[in-house]
Amino acid sequence: MTADLTLFFEAFHFLRPWLLVCAVPVLWTWWRLRKRRDASGGNDGWLPPHLAEALTVPGNSAKWVQPIDVISLVLLLLAAAVAGPSWTRAPTPFSAQTAPLVIVMQITPSMQNTDVAPERLARARQKTMDLLALRSGARTALVAFAGSAHVVVPMSEDPGVMQPYLEGLTPDVMPIEGQDIVGGFRVAQTLLAREGMPGGVVFMIDELPASVSSELSEAWAQRGAKEEGAELAQAVASMSFLMMIPEAAAMPRVPENAAATRVTPDDRDVAEVERSLASAYRRAQLEDETQPWEDRGVWLAWPALVLLLLWFRRGMAVRWAGQAMLILWLLQPEQAQAEGWRDWFLTPDQQGWRAFERKDYDAAAQAFEDPYLRGMALYRGGQYDTAAQEMARLDTADAAFLQGMAHLKSRGYRDGVRAFERALELDPDHLGAQQNLPISKAIVEYVETTREQSDTGEDSGIGADDVVFDNETGRGEDTQIEVPTEDMPAHLSTDQWMRTVDTRTEDFLKQRFRLEAARGEQP
Repeated sequence: MTADLTLFFEAFHFLRPWLLVCAVPVLWTWWRLRKRRDASGGNDGWLPPHLAEALTVPGNSAKWVQPIDVISLVLLLLAAAVAGPSWTRAPTPFSAQTAPLVIVMQITPSMQNTDVAPERLARARQKTMDLLALRSGARTALVAFAGSAHVVVPMSEDPGVMQPYLEGLTPDVMPIEGQDIVGGFRVAQTLLAREGMPGGVVFMIDELPASVSSELSEAWAQRGAKEEGAELAQAVASMSFLMMIPEAAAMPRVPENAAATRVTPDDRDVAEVERSLASAYRRAQLEDETQPWEDRGVWLAWPALVLLLLWFRRGMAVRWAGQAMLILWLLQPEQAQAEGWRDWFLTPDQQGWRAFERKDYDAAAQAFEDPYLRGMALYRGGQYDTAAQEMARLDTADAAFLQGMAHLKSRGYRDGVRAFERALELDPDHLGAQQNLPISKAIVEYVETTREQSDTGEDSGIGADDVVFDNETGRGEDTQIEVPTEDMPAHLSTDQWMRTVDTRTEDFLKQRFRLEAARGEQP
Protein backbone atom coordinates (compact mmCIF):
# COMPACT_ATOMS: atom_id res chain seq x y z
CA MET A 1 0.00 0.00 0.00
CA THR A 2 2.86 2.36 0.81
CA ALA A 3 4.48 1.66 -2.56
CA ASP A 4 1.20 2.42 -4.35
CA LEU A 5 0.82 5.75 -2.54
CA THR A 6 4.41 6.66 -3.34
CA LEU A 7 3.84 5.82 -6.99
CA PHE A 8 0.64 7.89 -6.98
CA PHE A 9 2.34 11.01 -5.65
CA GLU A 10 5.27 10.58 -8.05
CA ALA A 11 3.00 10.34 -11.09
CA PHE A 12 0.26 12.81 -10.14
CA HIS A 13 0.12 15.91 -12.35
CA PHE A 14 -2.37 18.00 -14.34
CA LEU A 15 -2.64 17.62 -18.11
CA ARG A 16 -3.84 21.22 -18.48
CA PRO A 17 -2.37 23.03 -15.47
CA TRP A 18 -2.99 26.49 -16.92
CA LEU A 19 -6.73 25.99 -16.34
CA LEU A 20 -6.11 26.02 -12.60
CA VAL A 21 -6.09 29.80 -12.93
CA CYS A 22 -9.90 29.50 -12.86
CA ALA A 23 -9.58 28.78 -9.14
CA VAL A 24 -8.14 32.26 -8.45
CA PRO A 25 -11.37 34.27 -8.94
CA VAL A 26 -13.33 31.59 -7.09
CA LEU A 27 -11.06 31.84 -4.05
CA TRP A 28 -11.05 35.65 -4.17
CA THR A 29 -14.86 35.81 -4.37
CA TRP A 30 -15.23 33.27 -1.56
CA TRP A 31 -12.84 35.22 0.68
CA ARG A 32 -14.60 38.55 0.07
CA LEU A 33 -18.12 37.22 0.61
CA ARG A 34 -17.14 35.11 3.63
CA LYS A 35 -15.41 38.07 5.24
CA ARG A 36 -18.42 40.32 4.66
CA ARG A 37 -20.83 37.72 6.04
CA ASP A 38 -18.72 37.13 9.15
CA ALA A 39 -18.62 40.87 9.78
CA SER A 40 -22.38 41.20 9.47
CA GLY A 41 -23.04 38.12 11.64
CA GLY A 42 -24.99 36.39 8.90
CA ASN A 43 -27.47 39.28 8.45
CA ASP A 44 -26.15 40.56 5.12
CA GLY A 45 -28.04 43.82 5.68
CA TRP A 46 -31.52 42.34 5.36
CA LEU A 47 -32.52 43.42 8.89
CA PRO A 48 -31.55 46.37 11.07
CA PRO A 49 -28.88 45.43 13.63
CA HIS A 50 -31.19 45.78 16.66
CA LEU A 51 -33.88 43.55 15.07
CA ALA A 52 -31.30 41.00 13.91
CA GLU A 53 -29.92 40.76 17.44
CA ALA A 54 -33.41 40.28 18.88
CA LEU A 55 -34.43 37.63 16.34
CA THR A 56 -31.20 35.63 16.39
CA VAL A 57 -30.95 32.64 18.71
CA PRO A 58 -27.57 32.72 20.50
CA GLY A 59 -25.23 30.00 19.37
CA ASN A 60 -27.29 29.22 16.27
CA SER A 61 -25.53 31.43 13.75
CA ALA A 62 -24.25 29.38 10.81
CA LYS A 63 -20.60 30.31 10.93
CA TRP A 64 -19.10 26.98 9.91
CA VAL A 65 -20.79 25.87 6.66
CA GLN A 66 -22.52 28.47 4.52
CA PRO A 67 -23.88 28.38 0.95
CA ILE A 68 -20.89 30.29 -0.38
CA ASP A 69 -18.62 27.59 1.05
CA VAL A 70 -20.46 24.81 -0.80
CA ILE A 71 -20.58 26.79 -4.05
CA SER A 72 -16.88 27.61 -3.88
CA LEU A 73 -15.90 24.01 -3.16
CA VAL A 74 -17.99 22.77 -6.09
CA LEU A 75 -16.40 25.32 -8.42
CA LEU A 76 -12.90 24.42 -7.20
CA LEU A 77 -13.54 20.72 -7.81
CA LEU A 78 -14.82 21.46 -11.31
CA ALA A 79 -11.79 23.66 -12.04
CA ALA A 80 -9.47 20.86 -10.95
CA ALA A 81 -11.45 18.36 -13.06
CA VAL A 82 -11.16 20.56 -16.15
CA ALA A 83 -7.40 20.86 -15.55
CA GLY A 84 -7.13 17.11 -16.12
CA PRO A 85 -5.65 15.34 -13.10
CA SER A 86 -3.77 12.21 -14.12
CA TRP A 87 -1.59 9.59 -12.49
CA THR A 88 -1.94 6.61 -14.86
CA ARG A 89 -1.25 5.88 -18.51
CA ALA A 90 -4.12 5.14 -20.90
CA PRO A 91 -3.93 1.49 -22.04
CA THR A 92 -3.26 0.90 -25.73
CA PRO A 93 -5.53 -1.41 -27.75
CA PHE A 94 -2.98 -4.23 -28.00
CA SER A 95 -1.46 -3.95 -24.53
CA ALA A 96 -2.37 -6.45 -21.85
CA GLN A 97 -4.03 -5.21 -18.69
CA THR A 98 -1.86 -7.54 -16.60
CA ALA A 99 1.90 -7.96 -16.80
CA PRO A 100 3.30 -11.16 -18.34
CA LEU A 101 4.95 -13.46 -15.83
CA VAL A 102 7.54 -16.23 -15.98
CA ILE A 103 7.53 -18.77 -13.15
CA VAL A 104 11.03 -20.22 -12.66
CA MET A 105 10.81 -23.43 -10.62
CA GLN A 106 13.67 -25.32 -9.03
CA ILE A 107 13.54 -29.07 -9.83
CA THR A 108 16.21 -30.66 -7.64
CA PRO A 109 16.27 -33.50 -5.05
CA SER A 110 16.16 -30.93 -2.23
CA MET A 111 12.72 -29.87 -3.41
CA GLN A 112 11.43 -33.32 -2.37
CA ASN A 113 11.97 -32.59 1.34
CA THR A 114 8.81 -32.95 3.40
CA ASP A 115 9.49 -30.15 5.91
CA VAL A 116 6.96 -28.16 3.88
CA ALA A 117 3.90 -30.42 3.67
CA PRO A 118 3.33 -32.47 1.63
CA GLU A 119 6.72 -31.71 0.04
CA ARG A 120 8.42 -28.61 -1.29
CA LEU A 121 7.93 -29.47 -4.96
CA ALA A 122 4.27 -30.38 -4.49
CA ARG A 123 3.69 -27.10 -2.68
CA ALA A 124 5.41 -25.23 -5.53
CA ARG A 125 3.05 -26.87 -8.01
CA GLN A 126 0.07 -25.90 -5.86
CA LYS A 127 1.25 -22.29 -5.53
CA THR A 128 1.76 -22.09 -9.29
CA MET A 129 -1.87 -23.06 -9.92
CA ASP A 130 -3.04 -20.61 -7.21
CA LEU A 131 -1.07 -17.84 -8.89
CA LEU A 132 -2.55 -18.70 -12.29
CA ALA A 133 -6.06 -18.57 -10.82
CA LEU A 134 -5.32 -15.21 -9.19
CA ARG A 135 -4.08 -13.71 -12.47
CA SER A 136 -7.30 -14.59 -14.34
CA GLY A 137 -5.83 -15.94 -17.55
CA ALA A 138 -2.95 -13.46 -17.94
CA ARG A 139 0.03 -14.51 -20.04
CA THR A 140 2.27 -16.82 -18.02
CA ALA A 141 5.20 -19.09 -18.84
CA LEU A 142 6.93 -21.85 -16.88
CA VAL A 143 10.69 -22.50 -16.75
CA ALA A 144 12.34 -25.41 -14.90
CA PHE A 145 15.96 -25.51 -13.86
CA ALA A 146 18.48 -27.72 -12.13
CA GLY A 147 21.98 -27.76 -13.61
CA SER A 148 20.41 -26.38 -16.83
CA ALA A 149 17.33 -24.29 -17.51
CA HIS A 150 14.53 -25.22 -19.92
CA VAL A 151 11.22 -23.76 -21.07
CA VAL A 152 8.45 -26.10 -19.93
CA VAL A 153 5.48 -24.06 -21.17
CA PRO A 154 5.89 -20.89 -23.28
CA MET A 155 3.73 -17.82 -22.78
CA SER A 156 0.08 -18.86 -22.66
CA GLU A 157 -3.22 -17.42 -21.43
CA ASP A 158 -4.71 -20.86 -20.74
CA PRO A 159 -3.94 -22.09 -17.21
CA GLY A 160 -5.16 -25.57 -18.11
CA VAL A 161 -2.19 -26.06 -20.42
CA MET A 162 0.30 -25.83 -17.56
CA GLN A 163 -1.18 -28.38 -15.14
CA PRO A 164 -0.14 -31.63 -16.91
CA TYR A 165 3.39 -30.30 -17.37
CA LEU A 166 3.58 -29.32 -13.71
CA GLU A 167 2.66 -32.87 -12.70
CA GLY A 168 5.42 -34.21 -14.93
CA LEU A 169 8.19 -32.12 -13.36
CA THR A 170 10.39 -34.29 -11.14
CA PRO A 171 14.14 -34.27 -10.53
CA ASP A 172 14.45 -37.34 -12.79
CA VAL A 173 13.51 -35.35 -15.92
CA MET A 174 16.36 -32.85 -15.51
CA PRO A 175 19.39 -33.81 -17.61
CA ILE A 176 22.07 -32.07 -15.50
CA GLU A 177 22.39 -31.94 -11.72
CA GLY A 178 23.00 -28.60 -10.06
CA GLN A 179 21.26 -25.33 -9.33
CA ASP A 180 21.64 -22.87 -12.20
CA ILE A 181 19.35 -20.09 -10.94
CA VAL A 182 21.04 -17.46 -13.12
CA GLY A 183 20.44 -19.64 -16.18
CA GLY A 184 16.75 -19.81 -15.29
CA PHE A 185 16.64 -16.02 -15.01
CA ARG A 186 18.23 -15.55 -18.44
CA VAL A 187 15.73 -17.92 -20.05
CA ALA A 188 12.89 -16.02 -18.37
CA GLN A 189 14.40 -12.73 -19.50
CA THR A 190 14.46 -13.92 -23.11
CA LEU A 191 10.80 -14.98 -22.93
CA LEU A 192 9.75 -11.60 -21.53
CA ALA A 193 11.77 -9.71 -24.16
CA ARG A 194 9.63 -11.32 -26.86
CA GLU A 195 6.46 -10.00 -25.23
CA GLY A 196 7.22 -6.39 -26.09
CA MET A 197 6.20 -5.20 -22.63
CA PRO A 198 7.79 -5.36 -19.17
CA GLY A 199 6.94 -8.37 -17.06
CA GLY A 200 7.91 -10.22 -13.92
CA VAL A 201 9.91 -13.25 -12.84
CA VAL A 202 8.99 -15.26 -9.75
CA PHE A 203 11.39 -17.92 -8.49
CA MET A 204 10.02 -20.91 -6.59
CA ILE A 205 13.14 -22.21 -4.85
CA ASP A 206 14.25 -23.53 -1.49
CA GLU A 207 17.63 -21.81 -1.15
CA LEU A 208 19.51 -18.82 -2.54
CA PRO A 209 23.27 -18.71 -1.88
CA ALA A 210 24.81 -15.27 -1.41
CA SER A 211 27.05 -15.72 -4.45
CA VAL A 212 24.05 -16.56 -6.64
CA SER A 213 22.20 -13.53 -5.29
CA SER A 214 25.10 -11.32 -6.37
CA GLU A 215 25.10 -12.90 -9.85
CA LEU A 216 21.37 -12.27 -10.16
CA SER A 217 21.90 -8.64 -9.19
CA GLU A 218 24.53 -8.29 -11.93
CA ALA A 219 22.33 -10.06 -14.50
CA TRP A 220 19.42 -7.78 -13.64
CA ALA A 221 21.65 -4.70 -13.87
CA GLN A 222 22.63 -5.71 -17.43
CA ARG A 223 19.05 -5.63 -18.70
CA GLY A 224 20.00 -3.17 -21.45
CA ALA A 225 21.97 -5.77 -23.42
CA LYS A 226 20.83 -7.44 -26.63
CA GLU A 227 20.75 -11.16 -27.22
CA GLU A 228 20.10 -12.71 -30.63
CA GLY A 229 18.44 -9.52 -31.84
CA ALA A 230 15.85 -9.50 -29.03
CA GLU A 231 15.76 -6.29 -27.04
CA LEU A 232 16.16 -7.13 -23.35
CA ALA A 233 16.04 -3.56 -22.10
CA GLN A 234 13.46 -3.23 -19.34
CA ALA A 235 12.12 -6.72 -20.12
CA VAL A 236 12.07 -7.60 -16.42
CA ALA A 237 10.24 -5.08 -14.28
CA SER A 238 9.82 -7.24 -11.19
CA MET A 239 11.72 -10.07 -9.51
CA SER A 240 10.16 -12.07 -6.67
CA PHE A 241 11.17 -15.12 -4.67
CA LEU A 242 8.63 -17.52 -3.20
CA MET A 243 10.77 -19.54 -0.80
CA MET A 244 9.71 -23.17 -0.21
CA ILE A 245 11.11 -23.28 3.30
CA PRO A 246 9.56 -23.96 6.73
CA GLU A 247 8.73 -21.19 9.16
CA ALA A 248 11.77 -21.92 11.34
CA ALA A 249 14.24 -21.41 8.48
CA ALA A 250 15.87 -18.02 7.95
CA MET A 251 15.00 -16.03 4.87
CA PRO A 252 17.90 -15.64 2.42
CA ARG A 253 19.25 -12.33 1.22
CA VAL A 254 17.75 -11.43 -2.15
CA PRO A 255 18.95 -8.94 -4.79
CA GLU A 256 18.21 -5.27 -4.32
CA ASN A 257 14.71 -4.18 -5.42
CA ALA A 258 13.56 -7.83 -5.36
CA ALA A 259 10.87 -9.17 -3.01
CA ALA A 260 11.04 -12.39 -1.00
CA THR A 261 8.04 -14.19 0.51
CA ARG A 262 7.90 -17.33 2.61
CA VAL A 263 5.39 -19.96 1.47
CA THR A 264 2.22 -19.93 3.58
CA PRO A 265 -0.65 -22.42 3.97
CA ASP A 266 -3.13 -19.84 2.63
CA ASP A 267 -3.02 -17.46 -0.35
CA ARG A 268 -1.17 -14.61 1.36
CA ASP A 269 2.10 -15.49 -0.37
CA VAL A 270 0.78 -15.55 -3.94
CA ALA A 271 -1.25 -12.40 -3.24
CA GLU A 272 1.94 -10.64 -2.14
CA VAL A 273 3.73 -11.80 -5.31
CA GLU A 274 0.89 -10.53 -7.48
CA ARG A 275 0.82 -7.14 -5.69
CA SER A 276 4.56 -6.74 -6.19
CA LEU A 277 4.23 -7.60 -9.87
CA ALA A 278 1.27 -5.25 -10.39
CA SER A 279 3.09 -2.36 -8.69
CA ALA A 280 6.20 -2.86 -10.81
CA TYR A 281 4.08 -3.14 -13.97
CA ARG A 282 2.30 0.14 -13.22
CA ARG A 283 5.63 1.84 -12.67
CA ALA A 284 6.96 0.48 -15.97
CA GLN A 285 3.83 1.73 -17.75
CA LEU A 286 4.33 5.20 -16.29
CA GLU A 287 7.85 5.26 -17.73
CA ASP A 288 6.57 4.31 -21.21
CA GLU A 289 6.38 7.67 -22.99
CA THR A 290 4.63 6.14 -26.02
CA GLN A 291 1.39 5.75 -24.03
CA PRO A 292 -0.72 8.86 -23.39
CA TRP A 293 -1.75 9.94 -19.92
CA GLU A 294 -5.28 9.08 -18.81
CA ASP A 295 -7.52 12.02 -17.87
CA ARG A 296 -9.08 11.33 -14.45
CA GLY A 297 -11.08 14.54 -14.18
CA VAL A 298 -14.36 12.66 -13.99
CA TRP A 299 -13.33 11.41 -10.54
CA LEU A 300 -13.64 14.99 -9.24
CA ALA A 301 -16.94 15.60 -11.00
CA TRP A 302 -18.74 13.01 -8.89
CA PRO A 303 -18.00 14.61 -5.48
CA ALA A 304 -18.99 17.97 -6.97
CA LEU A 305 -22.31 16.44 -7.98
CA VAL A 306 -22.84 15.06 -4.48
CA LEU A 307 -22.13 18.47 -2.94
CA LEU A 308 -24.72 20.03 -5.21
CA LEU A 309 -27.34 17.97 -3.40
CA LEU A 310 -26.78 20.18 -0.35
CA TRP A 311 -28.44 23.05 -2.23
CA PHE A 312 -31.80 21.39 -1.58
CA ARG A 313 -31.22 21.45 2.18
CA ARG A 314 -33.10 24.11 4.11
CA GLY A 315 -30.94 27.13 4.67
CA MET A 316 -28.51 26.21 1.86
CA ALA A 317 -30.65 27.20 -1.13
CA VAL A 318 -29.20 29.44 -3.83
CA ARG A 319 -31.77 31.59 -5.57
CA TRP A 320 -30.46 31.13 -9.10
CA ALA A 321 -29.78 27.34 -8.83
CA GLY A 322 -33.24 26.24 -9.97
CA GLN A 323 -33.26 28.57 -12.97
CA ALA A 324 -29.76 27.45 -14.02
CA MET A 325 -30.66 23.74 -13.79
CA LEU A 326 -33.85 24.32 -15.83
CA ILE A 327 -31.91 26.15 -18.54
CA LEU A 328 -29.28 23.39 -18.72
CA TRP A 329 -31.98 20.75 -18.98
CA LEU A 330 -33.76 22.56 -21.84
CA LEU A 331 -30.48 23.01 -23.71
CA GLN A 332 -29.80 19.26 -23.80
CA PRO A 333 -30.28 17.65 -27.24
CA GLU A 334 -33.27 15.40 -27.71
CA GLN A 335 -31.05 12.36 -28.26
CA ALA A 336 -29.49 12.72 -24.82
CA GLN A 337 -32.95 12.64 -23.21
CA ALA A 338 -34.01 9.51 -25.10
CA GLU A 339 -30.95 7.31 -24.78
CA GLY A 340 -31.28 6.59 -21.05
CA TRP A 341 -29.68 7.76 -17.86
CA ARG A 342 -26.15 6.69 -18.87
CA ASP A 343 -26.12 9.33 -21.61
CA TRP A 344 -26.54 12.01 -18.97
CA PHE A 345 -23.09 11.20 -17.57
CA LEU A 346 -21.11 9.20 -20.19
CA THR A 347 -20.49 9.68 -23.88
CA PRO A 348 -21.03 6.68 -26.21
CA ASP A 349 -17.28 6.13 -26.45
CA GLN A 350 -16.97 6.18 -22.65
CA GLN A 351 -19.77 3.63 -22.38
CA GLY A 352 -18.05 1.52 -25.01
CA TRP A 353 -14.74 1.68 -23.18
CA ARG A 354 -16.40 0.52 -19.96
CA ALA A 355 -17.82 -2.48 -21.82
CA PHE A 356 -14.40 -3.06 -23.40
CA GLU A 357 -12.75 -3.18 -19.98
CA ARG A 358 -15.37 -5.76 -18.91
CA LYS A 359 -14.37 -7.78 -22.01
CA ASP A 360 -17.91 -7.43 -23.37
CA TYR A 361 -16.61 -6.70 -26.85
CA ASP A 362 -19.96 -7.07 -28.65
CA ALA A 363 -21.54 -4.39 -26.46
CA ALA A 364 -18.44 -2.23 -26.85
CA ALA A 365 -18.60 -2.45 -30.65
CA GLN A 366 -22.25 -1.37 -30.59
CA ALA A 367 -21.59 1.55 -28.21
CA PHE A 368 -18.45 3.01 -29.81
CA GLU A 369 -18.98 5.92 -32.19
CA ASP A 370 -15.27 6.21 -33.00
CA PRO A 371 -14.67 3.84 -35.97
CA TYR A 372 -11.18 2.90 -34.80
CA LEU A 373 -12.42 1.95 -31.34
CA ARG A 374 -15.30 0.02 -32.91
CA GLY A 375 -12.86 -1.90 -35.12
CA MET A 376 -10.66 -2.60 -32.10
CA ALA A 377 -13.64 -4.06 -30.20
CA LEU A 378 -14.61 -6.18 -33.20
CA TYR A 379 -11.04 -7.46 -33.42
CA ARG A 380 -10.91 -8.40 -29.76
CA GLY A 381 -14.31 -10.07 -30.10
CA GLY A 382 -13.05 -12.36 -32.88
CA GLN A 383 -15.01 -10.68 -35.71
CA TYR A 384 -11.89 -10.31 -37.83
CA ASP A 385 -13.53 -9.85 -41.24
CA THR A 386 -15.86 -7.13 -39.93
CA ALA A 387 -12.96 -5.46 -38.12
CA ALA A 388 -10.90 -5.42 -41.33
CA GLN A 389 -13.79 -3.84 -43.23
CA GLU A 390 -14.19 -1.20 -40.51
CA MET A 391 -10.49 -0.31 -40.58
CA ALA A 392 -10.44 -0.15 -44.38
CA ARG A 393 -12.54 3.02 -44.16
CA LEU A 394 -9.85 4.89 -42.21
CA ASP A 395 -6.69 6.38 -43.66
CA THR A 396 -4.33 6.10 -40.69
CA ALA A 397 -1.32 3.91 -40.00
CA ASP A 398 -2.85 2.45 -36.83
CA ALA A 399 -6.04 1.53 -38.70
CA ALA A 400 -4.04 -0.15 -41.48
CA PHE A 401 -2.02 -2.07 -38.89
CA LEU A 402 -5.17 -3.30 -37.15
CA GLN A 403 -6.61 -4.25 -40.54
CA GLY A 404 -3.48 -6.31 -41.25
CA MET A 405 -3.72 -8.10 -37.90
CA ALA A 406 -7.38 -8.92 -38.59
CA HIS A 407 -6.44 -10.38 -41.99
CA LEU A 408 -3.76 -12.54 -40.37
CA LYS A 409 -6.26 -13.88 -37.85
CA SER A 410 -8.66 -14.80 -40.67
CA ARG A 411 -5.82 -16.44 -42.69
CA GLY A 412 -5.80 -13.70 -45.31
CA TYR A 413 -2.01 -13.45 -45.26
CA ARG A 414 -1.56 -11.64 -48.56
CA ASP A 415 -4.19 -9.05 -47.60
CA GLY A 416 -2.30 -8.68 -44.35
CA VAL A 417 0.89 -7.95 -46.27
CA ARG A 418 -0.89 -5.23 -48.24
CA ALA A 419 -2.30 -3.68 -45.07
CA PHE A 420 1.11 -3.59 -43.35
CA GLU A 421 2.67 -2.05 -46.45
CA ARG A 422 -0.06 0.58 -46.41
CA ALA A 423 0.65 1.31 -42.74
CA LEU A 424 4.33 1.85 -43.51
CA GLU A 425 3.43 4.17 -46.38
CA LEU A 426 1.46 6.33 -43.96
CA ASP A 427 4.00 6.04 -41.14
CA PRO A 428 7.42 4.59 -42.03
CA ASP A 429 8.30 4.37 -38.32
CA HIS A 430 5.26 2.29 -37.29
CA LEU A 431 6.83 -0.38 -35.08
CA GLY A 432 4.01 -2.93 -35.31
CA ALA A 433 3.93 -2.86 -39.10
CA GLN A 434 7.72 -3.10 -39.27
CA GLN A 435 7.69 -6.23 -37.14
CA ASN A 436 4.74 -7.99 -38.77
CA LEU A 437 5.39 -7.25 -42.45
CA PRO A 438 8.38 -9.62 -42.84
CA ILE A 439 6.57 -12.29 -40.83
CA SER A 440 3.51 -12.05 -43.09
CA LYS A 441 5.67 -12.25 -46.22
CA ALA A 442 7.43 -15.31 -44.83
CA ILE A 443 4.07 -17.00 -44.14
CA VAL A 444 2.88 -16.31 -47.69
CA GLU A 445 6.12 -17.69 -49.13
CA TYR A 446 5.94 -20.76 -46.90
CA VAL A 447 2.31 -21.52 -47.79
CA GLU A 448 2.91 -21.19 -51.52
CA THR A 449 6.15 -23.20 -51.41
CA THR A 450 4.45 -25.93 -49.41
CA ARG A 451 1.56 -26.12 -51.85
CA GLU A 452 3.97 -26.26 -54.77
CA GLN A 453 6.01 -29.05 -53.17
CA SER A 454 2.84 -30.98 -52.36
CA ASP A 455 1.79 -30.92 -56.02
CA THR A 456 5.21 -32.12 -57.19
CA GLY A 457 5.15 -35.07 -54.82
CA GLU A 458 7.70 -33.76 -52.32
CA ASP A 459 7.16 -34.28 -48.62
CA SER A 460 5.87 -31.07 -47.12
CA GLY A 461 5.41 -32.22 -43.55
CA ILE A 462 1.95 -30.66 -43.27
CA GLY A 463 -1.05 -32.71 -42.34
CA ALA A 464 -3.77 -30.05 -42.22
CA ASP A 465 -5.77 -31.11 -45.28
CA ASP A 466 -8.87 -29.09 -44.50
CA VAL A 467 -7.27 -25.64 -44.11
CA VAL A 468 -7.44 -23.34 -47.13
CA PHE A 469 -4.87 -20.54 -47.51
CA ASP A 470 -4.78 -17.72 -50.00
CA ASN A 471 -2.61 -18.53 -53.04
CA GLU A 472 -2.92 -15.72 -55.53
CA THR A 473 0.27 -16.60 -57.43
CA GLY A 474 -1.09 -19.97 -58.45
CA ARG A 475 1.91 -21.92 -57.20
CA GLY A 476 0.47 -25.43 -56.98
CA GLU A 477 -3.10 -26.53 -57.59
CA ASP A 478 -5.91 -27.29 -55.19
CA THR A 479 -5.74 -30.96 -54.22
CA GLN A 480 -8.48 -32.93 -52.53
CA ILE A 481 -7.21 -35.62 -50.18
CA GLU A 482 -9.50 -38.33 -48.89
CA VAL A 483 -8.60 -39.83 -45.55
CA PRO A 484 -9.74 -43.43 -44.88
CA THR A 485 -12.01 -43.57 -41.87
CA GLU A 486 -12.86 -47.26 -41.55
CA ASP A 487 -10.41 -47.77 -38.67
CA MET A 488 -11.25 -44.55 -36.83
CA PRO A 489 -13.85 -44.46 -34.02
CA ALA A 490 -16.85 -42.27 -34.61
CA HIS A 491 -16.24 -40.05 -31.56
CA LEU A 492 -13.60 -39.91 -28.86
CA SER A 493 -14.00 -38.07 -25.61
CA THR A 494 -11.09 -36.11 -24.17
CA ASP A 495 -10.41 -38.78 -21.55
CA GLN A 496 -10.50 -41.56 -24.17
CA TRP A 497 -8.11 -39.63 -26.41
CA MET A 498 -5.68 -39.01 -23.53
CA ARG A 499 -5.70 -42.73 -22.64
CA THR A 500 -4.60 -43.57 -26.18
CA VAL A 501 -1.38 -41.60 -25.66
CA ASP A 502 1.27 -44.00 -24.38
CA THR A 503 3.99 -41.45 -23.61
CA ARG A 504 3.87 -39.94 -20.14
CA THR A 505 4.53 -36.26 -19.56
CA GLU A 506 7.64 -37.14 -17.53
CA ASP A 507 9.06 -39.15 -20.43
CA PHE A 508 8.34 -36.37 -22.91
CA LEU A 509 9.98 -33.69 -20.78
CA LYS A 510 12.95 -35.94 -20.01
CA GLN A 511 13.66 -36.63 -23.66
CA ARG A 512 13.19 -33.03 -24.69
CA PHE A 513 15.40 -31.61 -21.94
CA ARG A 514 18.16 -34.12 -22.67
CA LEU A 515 18.06 -33.25 -26.36
CA GLU A 516 18.28 -29.52 -25.61
CA ALA A 517 21.13 -30.04 -23.16
CA ALA A 518 23.05 -32.22 -25.63
CA ARG A 519 22.68 -29.64 -28.39
CA GLY A 520 23.51 -26.80 -26.05
CA GLU A 521 20.42 -24.97 -27.25
CA GLN A 522 19.13 -21.77 -25.70
CA PRO A 523 15.44 -22.56 -25.08
